[in-house]
Amino acid sequence: MKLNDLLHALLTYKQVGKGDPEIKTIESDSRAVTDGSLFVCIPGYTVDGHDFAEQAVQQGAVALISEKEINVSVPVILVRDAHRALAELANRFYQHPTKSFSLIGITGTNGKTTVSHLIEQIHRDKKQTTGLIGTINMKIADEEFETKNTTPEPLLLQKQFAKMRDRHVDTAVMEVSSHALTLGRVRGCDYDIAVFTNLTQDHLDYHGTMEEYRQAKGLLFSQLGNTYDTGRKKVAVLNGDDDAAQQYEQMTSAHILRYGIDRPADIKADHISFSANGTRFRLSTPEENRDVKLMLTGKFSVYNALAAIAACLANGLDLDHILNSLEKIAGVPGRFELVDEGQGFPVIVDYAHTPDSLENVLLTVKEMTEGNVFAVVGCGGDRDRTKRPLMAKIATEIADTAVLTSDNPRSEDPERILDDMVEGVKGHYVRITERSEAIRHAIQNAVNGDVVLIAGKGHETYQIVGDQVLDFDDREIARQAIKERKG
Repeated sequence: MKLNDLLHALLTYKQVGKGDPEIKTIESDSRAVTDGSLFVCIPGYTVDGHDFAEQAVQQGAVALISEKEINVSVPVILVRDAHRALAELANRFYQHPTKSFSLIGITGTNGKTTVSHLIEQIHRDKKQTTGLIGTINMKIADEEFETKNTTPEPLLLQKQFAKMRDRHVDTAVMEVSSHALTLGRVRGCDYDIAVFTNLTQDHLDYHGTMEEYRQAKGLLFSQLGNTYDTGRKKVAVLNGDDDAAQQYEQMTSAHILRYGIDRPADIKADHISFSANGTRFRLSTPEENRDVKLMLTGKFSVYNALAAIAACLANGLDLDHILNSLEKIAGVPGRFELVDEGQGFPVIVDYAHTPDSLENVLLTVKEMTEGNVFAVVGCGGDRDRTKRPLMAKIATEIADTAVLTSDNPRSEDPERILDDMVEGVKGHYVRITERSEAIRHAIQNAVNGDVVLIAGKGHETYQIVGDQVLDFDDREIARQAIKERKG
């Protein structure tokens, strides 16, 4: 694509230096620049792309996008906001790929990963070709890719969407984080359905206040089109039991589909019963009522199922297929995942890393057992410090034995994190800084009929300590501990 053609994506800009070169790739990392690249100088938190402009030209860049004048031998396109320009240019360069398939975005504090996997599996069972972008991985059909962020940067995102289009994807499902929304990573994504799971305290180290956090999530719904196109309806799927739903309903002009348990909703569950083997409930929709049996357990699993049902209905799937598929799904990696090595008590690994998610999973575990609940809980470093004592308080109040430990300490001293956690906590707890030892302690002390919950890291296979990323998988540590216990 010629530079002048590509620049039609921008409303205002100033070109310094003549030329209309052929653009073969767009890059925002100077190390990835090759002959024919357009290099976008992005000012970052630690490095500034403008400092690498000359290096990019030497490596073959034929034009630059910049927020300030740079003395180089290729055309420089001056823009006010390089982040926004990158999203606009990437969308045009890859020819607006999200207009080629149905795109479902999921936002909220808890449940995004589970809901996205449920929706993707239901569509796969319908013989659709699917795409998935989220915390655990990125998938196109059966091909998997690693992900760095829950929601990728706009350049990578549009590139992956183009691959999905070229692979004839029918429906793509993606988690949309609050960071991605405020940083503009999803600008240009043509969502058909936006799903809201819930809003509880998280990421206040970044957003500052709950109001700012709530507003950030709402950007997904305010960006959900502004027309009533009968050929391609836009639908906001909202958790009606969460107070934030009302604000999001006001922020969008899309059709509204509410789901819930406690308040009136279009998609509603009642007569709910739980067991260690799963969950049963009565489903009500505008057209019919059905009995549902899930292999998943807990009230949060009912909410996740309702969100998936509503989204799939909004995307045109029939209820019979949705329920037949949903009832066969055993779970999602790291979400209430059982570690079974033949021991006489359940060991559960869960990603719960917010006060609300920890409380939900602990209450579910409590309902499952007549014995004692051991909860291994840590908090991440370089993140919201205000939720640390909340997490410890919940663990000590609900679990019979709370084992407080490390999560991903990052650059912080793990002992300081634990000091924050135990501040003001009056309940009984055991403090073991080394996470693997904390897991072993819980498993060694549990007896038949008890439950061990290992919370916080879920599917993660690493631990970040200082500037090191170490191999660490709660599930594997638990398996080893169970085998050691058996002797």
